[in-house]
Amino acid sequence: MVKTPQELDLMREAGRLLAKVFEMLDRTPLAGMSTLEIDTLVERYITDELHARPASKGQYGYGFVLNCSINHVVCHGVPDAGTIVQDGDIINLDITLEKHGFIADSSKTYMVGTVSPQAKRLVKVTQEALWKGIAQVRPGATLGDIGAAIERHAKQHGYAIVRDYCGHGIGREMHEEPSVLHFGRPGTGMKLREGMTFTIEPMLNQGTRKVTTLDDGWTVVTNDRKLSAQFEHTVAVTATGVEVLTLREGERALA
Repeated sequence: MVKTPQELDLMREAGRLLAKVFEMLDRTPLAGMSTLEIDTLVERYITDELHARPASKGQYGYGFVLNCSINHVVCHGVPDAGTIVQDGDIINLDITLEKHGFIADSSKTYMVGTVSPQAKRLVKVTQEALWKGIAQVRPGATLGDIGAAIERHAKQHGYAIVRDYCGHGIGREMHEEPSVLHFGRPGTGMKLREGMTFTIEPMLNQGTRKVTTLDDGWTVVTNDRKLSAQFEHTVAVTATGVEVLTLREGERALA
């Protein structure tokens, strides 16, 4: 759970490389691509350009390097050749990367072409909610502080938070302790200590927070088929606050 300074340096490297994957995708016109083509693009970039390992491939029997969750898909969308990204879609790409034995995990919801004002607002508020949670991270704060800040921001804007999935500790393993809920009460839960590393990854829905897993055993959708969005970063608790290990160049003003 708590990492040594040497382990944190290795996690920084994994996070820095993963940020490069998203910066590459930022330059990629996604409209017209199949989700399988995106998966292949990311796999080649991680292995050939970054000389790293896509950590999700093969874990828990999963056959791909990323999750691609479009519109009403909440999370864990599976790439396939028949699903084509369309102008107006929102698509969350959730990617993991391992380097030197340590894993980084991050996701971003992309707005493809011209999206509706309603979709744009959901994506904006979801990204804000992530940063509200990140802002709570410091030694002595609690996991409940993170969840409460995210929940408050979502509710202020009329959105529901998915409760079935949460952030998690991360390091040599993809999923470590603790679980990081995206709802809660301030001052409750585990106290944060310097050296802890975990993900924060809120999922906000336009309608009900209720979700269903499809027959493929992976894809999670909103019960009412309204839109869902998600953003995720891997963070470390520092002596004075927080370091976002997967920070992308375009986000430096937010950190």
